[in-house]
Amino acid sequence: ATCLAVLAAKDIEHGPLEVLLTIDEEAGMTGAFGLEAGWLEGDILLNTDSEQEGEVYMGCAGGVDGAITVEIAREATPSELVGAKLVIKGLKGGHSGCDIHTGRGNANKLLGRFLFGHAQELGLRLESITGGSLRNAIPREANAVVALPAANLDKLNELFSHYQDLLNAELGHVETDINLFIETQEQPAQIMALADQNRLIAVLNACPNGVIRMSDDIQGVVETSLNVGVITTEENKVTILCLIRSLIDSGRSNVEGMLKAVAELAGASCEFAGAYPGWKPDADSEIMHLFRDTYNNMYGRTPNIMVIHAGLECGLFKKPYPTMDMLSFGPTIKFPHSPDEKVNIETVALFWDQMVAILKNIPVKH
Repeated sequence: ATCLAVLAAKDIEHGPLEVLLTIDEEAGMTGAFGLEAGWLEGDILLNTDSEQEGEVYMGCAGGVDGAITVEIAREATPSELVGAKLVIKGLKGGHSGCDIHTGRGNANKLLGRFLFGHAQELGLRLESITGGSLRNAIPREANAVVALPAANLDKLNELFSHYQDLLNAELGHVETDINLFIETQEQPAQIMALADQNRLIAVLNACPNGVIRMSDDIQGVVETSLNVGVITTEENKVTILCLIRSLIDSGRSNVEGMLKAVAELAGASCEFAGAYPGWKPDADSEIMHLFRDTYNNMYGRTPNIMVIHAGLECGLFKKPYPTMDMLSFGPTIKFPHSPDEKVNIETVALFWDQMVAILKNIPVKH
């Protein structure tokens, strides 16, 4: 909207302009993936996709989706087993890039941890396991439908209650509303073959998750991370969908190797798709220096120059336009990419003033 307003305005001082509009930034960046060399004539790009006024971004992480698939066979549930549903809820969740360093619980991993620790002693047999909704969101909820001997129901309730106490002790400073409970469930008609169930639980528990490495170059910024985002169960397979992020390609490749190794050890398959590059910070960026000086002249303070552990389209723009000088800034937006998304109206005016001033101050190219 800001870009279109600039084009429509008759009273803004600026040089030659072109506006790049993309689709699907929230879900897959398919528009940015489609950009080709030779389409754009400019050599400076002002990306209007940042979410905190007073911050300007000069780099971001790249990423890739990883999917571990565990093939499963089914068998009839023995008549002496009863059904139950294990549920983990109440976690904060959050963005798998911006919030990955906060130590928030991952519901998928927490459920896998319990199953790995207690499935054998309780005689649990899995019918299905489900968790998370988006690969780029830390999962808040997960559940498993199981069958087990009726005589072990009380023990299951006791262990699950104890597990909540343990998680409260471990994560209580971050997660204040952890809720673990067991629902009554009809006996499932079929369960996973025991060997396949064991492979699935092992691969879920062993899968790395969270911050893998902090950046050596940029203090306080995550370099590489992994989010075990979504688990889905179908008739003949269970899929664990992860999102790897890294500021450097070698970091991403390293975690790809981790996932492949875990999958191979469990007799599962692992595939990667949707890779997008990071945006490497350029300390000599002329547009960044111009923005900093302009902002300082306007407000008497220096903006926070940032690198974000999340995907911005700038990383994709750099591929066909490697020499383009870029930055990203914008108004304050809360709860982005969610039904609760909202913008701070006061900061929209500040953002507009900054855009107008930057366009005016970009020197004529000779």
